[in-house]
Amino acid sequence: MKRELVVVIDFGGQYNQLVARRVRECNVYCEIYSYKTPLEKIKAMNPKGIILTGGPNSCYEEGAPTCSDELFKMGIPVLGLCYGAQLMQHVLGGKVEKADAREYGKTALISKNNSVLFEGVPTNSTVWMSHFDYISKLAPGFTVTSYTDNCPVASCEDVDNQNYAIQFHPEVLHTEYGKTILSNYVMNVCKCSGDWKMESFVEEQIKLIREKVGNGKVLLGLSGGVDSSVAAVLLSKAVGNQLTCVFVDHGLLRKNEGDEVEAIFGPDGNYELNFIRANAQERYYAKLKGVTEPERKRKIIGEEFIRVFEEEAKKIGTVDFLVQGTIYPDVVESGLGGESAVIKSHHNVGGLPDYVDFKEIIEPLRDLFKDEVRKVGLELGLPEYLVYRQPFPGPGLGIRIIGEVTGEKVKIVQDADAIYREEIAKAGLDKTIGQYFAALTNMRSVGVMGDERTYDYAIALRAVNTIDFMTAEAAQIPYDVLNTVMSRIINEVRGVNRVMYDITSKPPGTIEFE
Repeated sequence: MKRELVVVIDFGGQYNQLVARRVRECNVYCEIYSYKTPLEKIKAMNPKGIILTGGPNSCYEEGAPTCSDELFKMGIPVLGLCYGAQLMQHVLGGKVEKADAREYGKTALISKNNSVLFEGVPTNSTVWMSHFDYISKLAPGFTVTSYTDNCPVASCEDVDNQNYAIQFHPEVLHTEYGKTILSNYVMNVCKCSGDWKMESFVEEQIKLIREKVGNGKVLLGLSGGVDSSVAAVLLSKAVGNQLTCVFVDHGLLRKNEGDEVEAIFGPDGNYELNFIRANAQERYYAKLKGVTEPERKRKIIGEEFIRVFEEEAKKIGTVDFLVQGTIYPDVVESGLGGESAVIKSHHNVGGLPDYVDFKEIIEPLRDLFKDEVRKVGLELGLPEYLVYRQPFPGPGLGIRIIGEVTGEKVKIVQDADAIYREEIAKAGLDKTIGQYFAALTNMRSVGVMGDERTYDYAIALRAVNTIDFMTAEAAQIPYDVLNTVMSRIINEVRGVNRVMYDITSKPPGTIEFE
């Protein structure tokens, strides 16, 4: 697929994916690579621009991630962010030193709007800083383009060699005009046309899948989540009933979710494909009986999914292609793309499953972020409620039930969660909160209902706002909404006599409970 490309070189910064997303918001395709990637490989990609990310190190220390000065002399515009800015100066002959105090958080910036990067940016604006070191001496050919009270070089540039350095983080929403600055770089410095759009992505993928599959048989494990659902529709549009979707219902889905998935993809749905629903609820509950440790639960649920999927696949016989709903953050977080630490292992990245007999794997969404997958879903005509469905972990409600998982507990959390989601939607908050759900704690407490003493479970409500799911703050839901949710759950869900709202941010907490 021919398309304009901007390459992000990752030095271990936490915002690497966010940088790539901001570039893609300019309708320019962007990929993340480790700083260890050979320069010849980067050059061969013929990128329109190169962005160096932040990172946790000091560029002047021995063994710190670095790059060759040749990177800045290839005639390709380079933008260094935070660590990337300091490294650019360090490599090209400037000086970087430890600052007297760390500059962190929202900071007042004074910029010179004769710089192409600051076109459309007021002289005074707010930016997000996060650094211990500072640029104390500019490399030859550079001039300062912005500064703060504590940072004499908040940004600088060498226009002749097309090298630009920014000490703050334009990619985060806390930087007022960050999108403008990055857009100026992508469109005005790199001269990108911005022709990467979801409509063309859909057309190209359907064409590519059709060419690859030919008359072959295709198998897909359908979870009912956004990624696998969008992958299923793409394959259905490309190869029709050559596709078989196996939906493993492990009994740990949200209320009515199994039936909703079948209504969309089953025989009464609108898509041309073969649909198999494996109802394995009791099998899962039996395997999980007496298990309380979170990681053990995760492993059992994951392993059992493979066993059920394997049994159903064997009934189909040999297939030519296995489809997986891998998306770009899965690739990066599994350590296959950038340099940032491996955050989690994904079952659908890095190693082909050995439990199904197939020739090749297809990952049609591998290049996309979640918000882009949603756009593809809408483009393909998937119902909005499915496209904007709340993020849901692979082990499902198994990790939203603290302690042992039982059928009775699953029903409690399903009913409580359904009420919570219904009231959030009624209040018009469903599109403004990053993620929200109900979890069943393992705590039981004394209560009074109808003049009688009760000893029942406590439900914990969780709602967070987040840019990238790496950090999150508890959402400030109006008290009257929480009060209605509490009242309905206690009155309508048997076995619950207490409702709590979790205000823990991430860090130190995680978004899920286990």
